[in-house]
Amino acid sequence: MDPLSEILRLLEPDSYGFRGLSAKGEWCLEFPEGPGLKCQVIQTGTCWVEVDGLDGPVQLEAGDLVLLSGQHAFRTYTNRTILPRNAYDVLLSVPAGHTAVLNGGGHVLGVGGFFKFRAPYAEQMLSELPPLIHIRPDASGNMMRWAIEQLMSELRHPVIGGELLATHLAQMLLIQGLRLHIINSTQGVGWLYALRDPRLHAVLSAIHKTPQIQWTLQSLAGIAGMSRTSFAAHFKATIGETCMNYLAKWRMTVAARHLAKKGISVGRAAELAGYNSESAFSAAFKRVMGQSPSDFR
Repeated sequence: MDPLSEILRLLEPDSYGFRGLSAKGEWCLEFPEGPGLKCQVIQTGTCWVEVDGLDGPVQLEAGDLVLLSGQHAFRTYTNRTILPRNAYDVLLSVPAGHTAVLNGGGHVLGVGGFFKFRAPYAEQMLSELPPLIHIRPDASGNMMRWAIEQLMSELRHPVIGGELLATHLAQMLLIQGLRLHIINSTQGVGWLYALRDPRLHAVLSAIHKTPQIQWTLQSLAGIAGMSRTSFAAHFKATIGETCMNYLAKWRMTVAARHLAKKGISVGRAAELAGYNSESAFSAAFKRVMGQSPSDFR
């Protein structure tokens, strides 16, 4: 399994929700911070999105798609100076798959939604994503537009098999959005950006597929086809942390997933994460996850 698929699988996508918005005139909707990822797609018209912590607003035009991490509150608007309304008061006034109308509607039409994840370590991993991922229509192509239209239709007119199909369509949007960002972004630091580097892609695939192997910096440098020193520097510059730190965090992520299952002992979780010593595993787990394996379970 490739690294992006493995990461999303371990995040355990749990739930989602999508609704439309048809707005007119001057308006400002405020989204509080919260878990998971938010998604917005502009179908017609123009508006702005402003994320807390970023330098300034980003203009959104027809066809644009944005993914926003839940760690930051944000606002979508045509006029920033007017009093913002709580976005959920507006959007949740209609059922999933339907369109809320603001000020009579008709000028700006879009679709907004969220993705939530079941894994207890999900927020820690999602915090490493950019606060705002912006994808232009020339990158997304017809596939994204078709998926959004089909998803809204399945939510609006439920039929047999529709619930499962809508779930797959929502996950397709998430995967395609992240994939297009990886392909088209020019700079950035973190695991998401490392996936476009063939050398680091191979290393991350090896770490994710077999975390229990006693990997060394030298053996991972060999997979990348680089010298030990060059690999260590390149890995840290691209991902933002040392290779051994990343390996330890991934092993603890895998261990946490096993600990969440019934019948998995701490000792067995340690083995699956590549530790021969339960005490060494417990110390590493507490250092990375902030609590002991027993408390976590």
